[in-house]
Amino acid sequence: MKRQVFNPYLPSYEYIPDGEPKVFGDRLYIYGSHDRFNSDFYCLNDYVTYSAPIDDLSDWRYEGIIYRKNQDPLNTDGKHSLFAPDVVQGPDGRYYLYYGLDFISSVSVAVADHPTGPFDFLAYVRHPDGDIYGRNPERDPFQFDPGVLVDEDHRIYLYTGFAPDTELVHKIKEVTGVRLGTIGNHVVELEADMITLKSQPKQLIPNNWDSEGTGFEGHEFYEASSIRKFQDTYYFIYSSFLSHELAFAISDSPTEGFIYGGSLHSNADLGVHNHREAQNYWGNNHGSVVAIKDNYYVFGHRQTNYSEFSRQGIAEAIELGTDALFNQAELTSCGLNGGPLIGKGSYPAAIACHLLGPNGAIKSVDVNTAELKAEHPAITQDRPDNSEVACQFVHNLRSGAQVGYKYFDFNQPKYLELETSGSAVGFVIASLEKGGPEVARLTVTASQDWSRTTGQFSQAVSGKQAFYLRFDGEGSLNLKTLNFD
Repeated sequence: MKRQVFNPYLPSYEYIPDGEPKVFGDRLYIYGSHDRFNSDFYCLNDYVTYSAPIDDLSDWRYEGIIYRKNQDPLNTDGKHSLFAPDVVQGPDGRYYLYYGLDFISSVSVAVADHPTGPFDFLAYVRHPDGDIYGRNPERDPFQFDPGVLVDEDHRIYLYTGFAPDTELVHKIKEVTGVRLGTIGNHVVELEADMITLKSQPKQLIPNNWDSEGTGFEGHEFYEASSIRKFQDTYYFIYSSFLSHELAFAISDSPTEGFIYGGSLHSNADLGVHNHREAQNYWGNNHGSVVAIKDNYYVFGHRQTNYSEFSRQGIAEAIELGTDALFNQAELTSCGLNGGPLIGKGSYPAAIACHLLGPNGAIKSVDVNTAELKAEHPAITQDRPDNSEVACQFVHNLRSGAQVGYKYFDFNQPKYLELETSGSAVGFVIASLEKGGPEVARLTVTASQDWSRTTGQFSQAVSGKQAFYLRFDGEGSLNLKTLNFD
């Protein structure tokens, strides 16, 4: 590891959710949709990708724009968003990009000679008679969030699906005019040309309305199809009806026999360490798992800016048991670092893995009024989208709010320095667990500009530790950096 890496693992000005991690050659590539900071809809930017050497997941490199939204023949005016994609290497050695245009029911395919593109539009996934798969709601299920598997025998499988409740189905039709038709998750096999259906669609796992007695109850399919194969076992990874959860199902077949496996990741950190209440402001989740040598990593995303439209990729190491089941990964600030962060030096406050208001954390989009925004904190930034300048901070910590980091490796630091702003007057209390005993106390005063305040640790702090900051006082506190010395 040449340098440390945090969560989010990409630059703080980058908003790439729905991450599909793929290893091609000796590099790990991340393919996802591309949110725009402070926007009012999902995925408004063009596709870009980053890559890192498989032996150094701290060294992410920007590979540039790989595909523009107006390259799709149905979107030459660019009015539709590029929703969550997947990329696979075909039997011919070329790289195939599968994606959907927001709520247009079809799967578009683009192709390139290299993992970083540039990709050129190829075709829409289609029936043998040439009809576009998904465009006829009387014939086809609604197409959404494609995931693709090229198996060792070169057989090709396409997984898609969307399973909203009736209320959302009606809302989508009202807003977009789209009639979804048959919803739920489905799998088809494709011909060697990567675009033509070889089989008819069939349901893979239960949806919310047909799960009784299946073992999927409470974790039914909602969206975000992704498929992996590890050690001869097929893993279907998806966002469950809980929204914040990435779940998985396993089978010895790519098209049938899947049983519920468990939770992989929650961007509320629910289910980890017996958490029954959200430890973080949460929202939809979408990602997958990658194997690198003998290690596994789960990729998901977090919410920022009081919305679901400014999401950022996060990643964690995850353990695969001898029973072929993954153990759920907890949210951390150190993510792909290979261990805790050094408990010395300066860190951006926005790498927080836990964030709670005075009365806890709720779903990000539910913080939707001026009154609620005055009560709840959020991670935001003070520059426009794509500024390429580190500009994130934790906004609006009110008295009783907490911000948490996991993990640091401390060697008895003497001082804690914080960079703060806002109308706050009071104290910031540091502890090694949420609401835990005080290990440092800093006085903060109102400041329109960023200013620094320092406090001394009141006891020795050593080894791998979580680190929490709680504001106690009046007004609103913004937090930009923390520094251990």
